[in-house]
Amino acid sequence: MGKSVKQSNASEAKRWDNAMQANYGTPSISLVKGKGLEVVDSDGKKYLDLLGGIATNLLGHNHPKIATAITKQAKELSHVSNFYSHNQGLALAERLIDICGDKSARVFFCNSGAEANEAALKLSRLTGRSRVVATLGAFHGRTIGALSLTGQPAKRDPFKPLIKRIVHVPYGDAKALARKVNSRTAMVIIEPIMGEAGVVMPPSGYLKAAREICDKTGALLVLDCVQTGMGRTGTWFGFEHEGITPDVITIAKGLGGGLPLGAMIALGKSASLFQAGMHGTTFGGNPIACAAANVVINEIKRNSYLALNASKGALIRNLISPINGVIEARGRGLLIGIKVRDGKAKVLTSELAKRGFLVNATSEEIIRIAPAYIITEKQIISFARAFADACEEVYDG
Repeated sequence: MGKSVKQSNASEAKRWDNAMQANYGTPSISLVKGKGLEVVDSDGKKYLDLLGGIATNLLGHNHPKIATAITKQAKELSHVSNFYSHNQGLALAERLIDICGDKSARVFFCNSGAEANEAALKLSRLTGRSRVVATLGAFHGRTIGALSLTGQPAKRDPFKPLIKRIVHVPYGDAKALARKVNSRTAMVIIEPIMGEAGVVMPPSGYLKAAREICDKTGALLVLDCVQTGMGRTGTWFGFEHEGITPDVITIAKGLGGGLPLGAMIALGKSASLFQAGMHGTTFGGNPIACAAANVVINEIKRNSYLALNASKGALIRNLISPINGVIEARGRGLLIGIKVRDGKAKVLTSELAKRGFLVNATSEEIIRIAPAYIITEKQIISFARAFADACEEVYDG
């Protein structure tokens, strides 16, 4: 046998190029372990993870209660097909119905946000209609159905032709929405806050107007809460501040606390549209993933994270907003977009990584952060200081 090569970011990049397809590009950082918000790469460098697996690791890395729950579940029952039920899945479905505050709600489990939105799209066909209205800039997933809903040409164009009878209107424009939704519209799908587009906030009253438009025309109102859901914005799903109830809610990402899990929750008349054999999944609602999700809900409630996320997010925005180079820090709770000058978002992302902070540039102008709910005030302050240092280097250096 030859000499073993010491693992490093450089060696892992070579392994990536020799084994993986090119759809992600080659990561410059290879992570090997983590605890809380802190992760360590193959070179031994430590970082604070402010992206949280893209709004997924709600309780941070290596959370002891999640680790205990999934280990215990793996020893008891690791996987069953959907021919049978299991307690973790039933308990989680019951808790999601309780969170919805509507006993009519019924749950379909899947593995991701794209699958949840695919399920919603199929569900809408059972209304006898086929037209769909979505929004420009929105992101709903990369499978063909979810991609057809997505309003980002760069992601859509290489895969055309996509599903027909889907139109996109400007996000936040209730009048434009009303012009396109009619008695032939099966569903309207909207993100409470557009995440992948750069944490874009709608005007107050937009979701309420969408609800009224759908009520008038009979279209289903589907709210894609994949990024805003599970308490990230300070409410369970991210739309409650508008005082509305959608027909369908899609969630994923943080639901499993780091494990693959999504859900399509149908309410009211929508809850009875799927009948036996109409839709399914092999791994959706897996006992281990559901065990993790039950811990996530327990911890959100036990630690009052809904209220804390709102206050922590306000602190981050207040500390970042005055920094030279920052145009605005927007968002709600712990889903935050930082708009910077001169298209330097990716440069700043690199500078922050050098300083030990992992963030994401969704475009040349926007840096997105979505940290775990366990982030401390001390960590927030250290991030703000590093951001100020990075901006000084980029704009004044």
